[in-house]
Amino acid sequence: MQFQKVYSFVTGKLEKDLPKYLAYHNVHHTKEVVQHARYLAEKEGVPEEDMNILLAGALFHDTGFIESYKDHEEYSCEFARKHLPQFGYTQDQVARICALIMSTRIPQQATNLLEQILCDADLFYLGTEKYFDHAKLLYRELRNMVIIKKYEEWVNFQVEFIEGHQFFTRTAREELQIRKEQNLHLIKTRAHEEKKRKHVHFDLTFLLDLLFIGVGVVTAAFALKGFLVPNNFFDGGVTGISLLIHEIYKFNLATVILLTNLPFIILSMRAINYSFAFKTFVCIVLLGLCLLYIPYPVITSDKLLVSIFGGFFLGVGIGLTMRAGCAVDGIEVLALYAWRKTSFTISEIILALNIIIFSIAAFQFGIQTALYSMLTYFTASKTVDYVVEGIEAYTGVTIISGKSEIIKYRLVNELGRGISIYKGERGYLPGRFEVHEDCDIIFTVITRLELRKLRNLVSEIDPKAFVFASIIKETSGGIMKRRHIH
Repeated sequence: MQFQKVYSFVTGKLEKDLPKYLAYHNVHHTKEVVQHARYLAEKEGVPEEDMNILLAGALFHDTGFIESYKDHEEYSCEFARKHLPQFGYTQDQVARICALIMSTRIPQQATNLLEQILCDADLFYLGTEKYFDHAKLLYRELRNMVIIKKYEEWVNFQVEFIEGHQFFTRTAREELQIRKEQNLHLIKTRAHEEKKRKHVHFDLTFLLDLLFIGVGVVTAAFALKGFLVPNNFFDGGVTGISLLIHEIYKFNLATVILLTNLPFIILSMRAINYSFAFKTFVCIVLLGLCLLYIPYPVITSDKLLVSIFGGFFLGVGIGLTMRAGCAVDGIEVLALYAWRKTSFTISEIILALNIIIFSIAAFQFGIQTALYSMLTYFTASKTVDYVVEGIEAYTGVTIISGKSEIIKYRLVNELGRGISIYKGERGYLPGRFEVHEDCDIIFTVITRLELRKLRNLVSEIDPKAFVFASIIKETSGGIMKRRHIH
């Protein structure tokens, strides 16, 4: 048996061929298991010949991960049968080694001392101070494999696994059991503290949402009664439809707003989720109550001031409710639903609806009123953008330069920004089409407040660098931060 040669062969194979997503079951784990198996075997008084069989089992026990994550023990045995004979191992020794490998399958089943030692060596980390370092790697691996999706699942997995685990050997029980119990206690304590922290965070978030909703609906009602309604001005979206119905038929505005938004609230249960629909319903009801019972003063009759500041306050109100995860205008719910059913974009659908609203306003109340109302809508839309996204809205920047290495270093270490690299080619200029070279195309995401600083940095390194920026828009996962949501 040539253990040193087989050790070099297997570790080299693992370093080369193991998938990179195996954060835990990698060559370092195998080396640790071999080390721990030797330590436990010496403590348990294992003879030299059995020691070689044990260490070979430890060395080969995870080689199956090269082929498959599932049932890797069987693949490990196939790997051992294929390669061990060329290093002087007999068929009987290979069979014993395969039995050792199979004993490590979870739940572990050890029938003799060597199997007990290997099983304890494989899970040696459970009873050490380095448990959480190893657990972090295992968590990352299980996330990569989509075996565990949420951190809460991982906490429960750890607790159940450790509570159901027992060390086999006397040495492991004496040296590792106490620390394993301490680790279990730490897991439970940290989980409890994290649960309390999330509960407090949820309470604060809930209170902040209530504050946003309250201030938002009061501000939106102020815009309507203090500016728009007294001057027969309109807005886009469902609010614009409500104002049109109110002005043409003289129905109560609070009732009209509630009834016109109701179909969109119901639709949002399918298009978004029940939480959004419930919050939006609460917002609309509160807006109606504000319109009915709060005696807002009429601020001005100046058409320009009405269109600008009416739109501003309406945008602030709508934006604040959106930050709370709801809305007081349901037009984008309709646009989102129609977008899923048609080939039109959300912006195109909203534009078409607003064209209809302002056309009716022009026909019923005159071109001038419609134009001022369009200014109101524009002001409200831009205000919503700033309230929802803030002045630090994110911008994607792409940089193509022959000095990309220096730029990458300074972006990360001076601006503190993460970067992504695309492999590409630069050149292909008019008159020199045949001249080109490989280059790294740098992409990073910054706030627009940092854009000038980034441009200066790049210009300092390479004045000829090609830099272009684009607004980062949310493409999936909700509509709460889309532009022109109003």
